[in-house]
Amino acid sequence: MTFDAFGLSKDLLTAVERAGYVTPTPVQAQAIPAILKGRDLIAQSKTGTGKTAAFVLPALQSFEDTKDPQRKIIKVLILVPTRELAIQVADVIKVFGRSLARPPRTSLLLGGLNIDLQIRNLHHGADIAVATPGRLLDLIRRKAVGLASLSLLVVDEADKMFDMGFADELAEVLKALPVKRQNVLFSATLPEKIVSLTQTFMNEPVRVAMEDAAPLVSGVHQRAIEVNRNNRGPLLRHLIISERWEYVLVFVATIRGADMLVVKLRNAGIMANALHGAMTQTQRTSVLREFKTKEIKVLVSTDLMARGIDVDQLSYVVNYDLPRSANDHIHRIGRTARAGKTGVAVSFIGHEDQAHFRLIEKRTRTRVPREAVAGFELTGEALLPEKGPAPVKSHRMSKKDRARALAGGA
Repeated sequence: MTFDAFGLSKDLLTAVERAGYVTPTPVQAQAIPAILKGRDLIAQSKTGTGKTAAFVLPALQSFEDTKDPQRKIIKVLILVPTRELAIQVADVIKVFGRSLARPPRTSLLLGGLNIDLQIRNLHHGADIAVATPGRLLDLIRRKAVGLASLSLLVVDEADKMFDMGFADELAEVLKALPVKRQNVLFSATLPEKIVSLTQTFMNEPVRVAMEDAAPLVSGVHQRAIEVNRNNRGPLLRHLIISERWEYVLVFVATIRGADMLVVKLRNAGIMANALHGAMTQTQRTSVLREFKTKEIKVLVSTDLMARGIDVDQLSYVVNYDLPRSANDHIHRIGRTARAGKTGVAVSFIGHEDQAHFRLIEKRTRTRVPREAVAGFELTGEALLPEKGPAPVKSHRMSKKDRARALAGGA
């Protein structure tokens, strides 16, 4: 199948070709025709499958086909869980939309930026809005955004929205939208709470499921290096220098851990920066831009970067701290090996990580051989959990003992 088969306009096909797209991915091949037909859609698709283009292209085709002479009235609303993902989606819209005879005006409605400026921009009009739920709800309550003409709602990374506690905000946003509209939802997983929500606002949705027997992203070579926790920093610096890693995304568990690791990398002469939720949106956007343009070599991030962010030619992902779940593991390592490319995902495993990593292997149906790096071998033994003191028996008789005593007396 080719993109020509979808019936996209000549301008959009030109944009697709310029962007380097050759053939549709499986999720694009199933989702784009359904959206173009006006059907509601639920798509279950893991990271790195091209799902952003799967909803952006039909949204732009719908915008191009509209006969409404009124411009800059929001017709498409795209909801995403994070600011970085919102910026990325807006960038994809810009890439495809600039080839149109009348490119759409897109508004970014997200927290961390000046809300008064966003309100002024909305007054100038917008055709497409890309928003995070909290900021959009704030604008709705202020009556600063008009959604009465909305025809298409896209909810991306729906499961992440629920994980981040956006369920109530999402429900309130849905109440503010016109009843008659097309609904499209993308999610890596479909837990029951999401399925229940879709039943309240979707009309006989088409179901598209891309999950297969191998949940991990193809093209990712996994390495599991055993190392003591206090040796992870020196090992990371050694690997970056000795193996000439050029473009590295490192995941850590905490904000403090990210900042401390960046200092150590910089002291070793490695260009690095941190990305986490304690930074302002301006700082986060600037750091991400530096990483995408390769001004910095290593980006150390919390799970803020684990979903939705697309970085071209990212070769290495490092689990400095293991993720909390197998699903998070999939999303982390899915930052590399995107769009048919290959990449390497490295996990550091100490004594205390062995059981958790085995669980990740089991749930992702993989087996990663353990390896050691000379000079950084795992030493010592796993600490056994300390046994607590024996429980103190109460001097009061239990009900059972009292019953036995009474029975004996009788």
